[in-house]
Amino acid sequence: MVCARAVHGTRLRAAMAITLLPETEKRLYVSIKRFFAEKLDDDIGDLKARLVLDYCLREIGPTIYNQAIADAQAWMQGKVADLDGSRFEPEFNFWKDDR
Repeated sequence: MVCARAVHGTRLRAAMAITLLPETEKRLYVSIKRFFAEKLDDDIGDLKARLVLDYCLREIGPTIYNQAIADAQAWMQGKVADLDGSRFEPEFNFWKDDR
């Protein structure tokens, strides 16, 4: 799903479809506002916190997402490549011990 949002009357390009639960968004807004207050000595309101979150999701999120997918893919490929070595069972072993 791709969506575009309008901010301050300006239509933005299509955004990556990262959907957060409403409770997660609320917690992130609180965290962003606290970060600005404690680390940057700047009190911001809900609108600015939403704009920062939107920026992070649209600008930084895809880079993190793509790297996470690449890491997961490399891990899975390593596990699949090792299937022969880690799960191999010799065949026709029943009579081997009867010599």
